[in-house]
Amino acid sequence: MPRRLIVALAAVAGLAAAAAGAWFWLGGDEPRPAALRSERTSALYSLIDTRQADSRPLTVDEVFTGGTATLGPLRRVSAEQLDGCEDALWGASAAGCTQALRATYEGPAGGAGQFVIFNLADGRAADALVTALGRDGFVRPAVSLDAAHSRATVRAMGHYVTVSWAGAPGGGGSDLVTTLIELDKLGQVVQARVVAAT
Repeated sequence: MPRRLIVALAAVAGLAAAAAGAWFWLGGDEPRPAALRSERTSALYSLIDTRQADSRPLTVDEVFTGGTATLGPLRRVSAEQLDGCEDALWGASAAGCTQALRATYEGPAGGAGQFVIFNLADGRAADALVTALGRDGFVRPAVSLDAAHSRATVRAMGHYVTVSWAGAPGGGGSDLVTTLIELDKLGQVVQARVVAAT
């Protein structure tokens, strides 16, 4: 077999493997962020490591206060408690989850973001969901964002998991990072729960 043909076949095989890998990472038709940062729970949240130790359900008003109606350049479009945790997910399962609360934000020039918080049974279940969101699936987008130019942060904090996801046309550079930081501040509701548990 001529050397050129072997090289061409190897190149085609390499492209096919890369395309399959991209399809798997992007979840086929389901969108994933282009960059993802994940954190497991830590001792900082040991006082609320179980729902039993922090039994009061979250409320939309507690998580999405009037002070968070705007985050940097973003304006809140919706805030809701979903009927079921699985409604917020594709390709991943949140075993023992009793609540999923979500807010969506839109900004100038097509910038957008969303924040979801899951109320799970304990820190082990929260860590398992963080792993699943990095490997098996992700949250469903509830706002129009360009997933190929987006970043997300997934954190387990005691028995909660928060997902902050920001997107901007063309990537947005430092603006995208700033937007993600602003969205991530919504997770401060968990720190308030830690303080209440002391």
